[in-house]
Amino acid sequence: MSHRVRRALVGLTATVIAFLCAGQRSALAHGFTSTVYAHLAPSEGGRLRTTLELEYDLFVVSAADSEHDESLFREGTSAFESGDAGEQAAALEAHTRSAVSYVTERFSVTAAGKACTPSQAGGFRTGEREGVPYVTLPLDWACPGGAGEQSVRSELFPDAEGYVKGVKTIVTYGIDGRSGSAALDAVHPSFSLAQAWYERFWEFFRLGAEHLLTGIDHILFLLALIAGSRRPREIVLAATSFTLAHSVTFMLAALGLVDVPREIVEPVIALSIAVVAGWYLWRICRRGDHAMDLAPAGRRHFDLDRAGWMRLGVVFCFGLVHGLGFAGALGIEAAWSWTLLWSLLVFNTGIEAVQLAIIAVVFPLLLRLRRRSRRAGLWVTGAISVGVSVMGLVWFVQRLSGF
Repeated sequence: MSHRVRRALVGLTATVIAFLCAGQRSALAHGFTSTVYAHLAPSEGGRLRTTLELEYDLFVVSAADSEHDESLFREGTSAFESGDAGEQAAALEAHTRSAVSYVTERFSVTAAGKACTPSQAGGFRTGEREGVPYVTLPLDWACPGGAGEQSVRSELFPDAEGYVKGVKTIVTYGIDGRSGSAALDAVHPSFSLAQAWYERFWEFFRLGAEHLLTGIDHILFLLALIAGSRRPREIVLAATSFTLAHSVTFMLAALGLVDVPREIVEPVIALSIAVVAGWYLWRICRRGDHAMDLAPAGRRHFDLDRAGWMRLGVVFCFGLVHGLGFAGALGIEAAWSWTLLWSLLVFNTGIEAVQLAIIAVVFPLLLRLRRRSRRAGLWVTGAISVGVSVMGLVWFVQRLSGF
């Protein structure tokens, strides 16, 4: 084995180890991210109504800690454990001052650069999003001098408790004939309703790209596709099949036309990683060194054997499930609008951009290694497939037991 091949082997192995370590951290942190939903609409007397939805247990713990309200913590956590929606709402109603103060200190509205004054516009309501208890809090904002150029800033969570790793706020609005959506996070905590269309769409492109980059389960699935593809046409067909499938279910689920419980989606995503990686291992066991055979240079047509078509079918089916996972991460449940549709498309484009970048970097390296040394290529891709398959099975068991 040449020095270059050995260096490539070491580099790729280090990459796989890094992926797997990141994946383990991701699995342990699963459930420690949260999404806040905020809808903006006109209210009576020229005021602005914001309807906020926050994850119930996180809200209770954070508000109680911030406002030093031990009674809210005891009653709120007890209501959460009981699972009774009425009891949950009552716990917050009994501690309205602490709960509302926590929100209004971290969520604000300004008009023409001047702060708007909040007031509670109704009682607390509780419900569920994807099987997780959420609380709804309506607030009215009185803005000095009228509406003006409205801006929203959200710094809700994470707080001093330290167990929340990341929060995004999905904002939707319908004001003065304008409608749209925006995605806020710790890096970009505010937006203006006067933002240009390309600024709003960039937020969703970035959100899509970040979701794939931080979603190690989706990256490992893609890595399994790359490792199991012997030639460029196979990875092109596999990636296209995956893209078409997850794009369909992503759009349907994000628009509220399809609703599959997270208890089903998450374990199946983990299982898909193990199956796709295991497919290549099965081919190695069956064909040995010939599993790495490459097509002659003159063959450019996309011919596939029966196993190849079966693999595409499996990838397509699992892609449908991954699309549900992407949609769950976005979590928009706003009324239909062309602006919303374009936001969803841009979010999906951000996912695809990162996916193509990973393929463009990793697959040529593996292909070059295979052409220089069939045995080295076999060991590297085999090691990747084993690692990915094991992680998929571990996550599958964890997610089944976690629901």
